[in-house]
Amino acid sequence: MTARTASDEPADEWVMLAYRIPREPSTPRIAVWRKLRKSGVYQLADGVVVLPASPRTREQFDWLAEEVVEAGGQAEVWTAAPTTRAQQNRMRTKLSEDRAEEYDELTAAAAAARSLPDPAGRAKKLTQLRRRLREIDKRTFFLTAQRDSAEAALRELAAGQPDAAPERARTEVR
Repeated sequence: MTARTASDEPADEWVMLAYRIPREPSTPRIAVWRKLRKSGVYQLADGVVVLPASPRTREQFDWLAEEVVEAGGQAEVWTAAPTTRAQQNRMRTKLSEDRAEEYDELTAAAAAARSLPDPAGRAKKLTQLRRRLREIDKRTFFLTAQRDSAEAALRELAAGQPDAAPERARTEVR
C-alpha cells in the first residue's frame, strides 16, 4: 500500500533504519556512523535515518542493522513514506544539497589539479577524483546540475585544457 499526501499524490517510499548502539566500545558505533555517512543518509532523529527506497538501500540498511545487533544494539529496518509533500521535499532538498556540495568540492579539486606542474601528478589526481565521483554517484538519489559540472571538470583535467568548460556548464544550467 502506498501512503498518500494531503494532495492525494503518492508519496515517495523511503527505507528507514531505527537503531540504538551501545556507547562502549565506541569502535562499532563509529564504524556504523561512517557507513551511514558514506551511504548519504538523511537523519530524521538520533538513531533514525532514511534513504529513498530501492533494493540497494534496503540491503545496505539490512546489513547495517545486522552489524548494530552484533555490536549489542537494537535495529529495525522499515519502509516508510512522509505524510506531507513538505516533509518529502525537505528530505529530497537536503540530500540534493549535500550531494551538490560534494560535486562542487570535486569540481574545485579538479580545477586545482590542472595547475599541477607534473603530468604524472595530474594523472594520479585524475584517477583519485574519478574514484571520488563514482563514490558520490552511489549516494546521489536526485539529479543535480553540479554533477554535470564535476564531470566536465574531470574531462578537462584529462584533456589538459583550461577552465572554460566548467564555467560554460554552470552558465548553461542557469
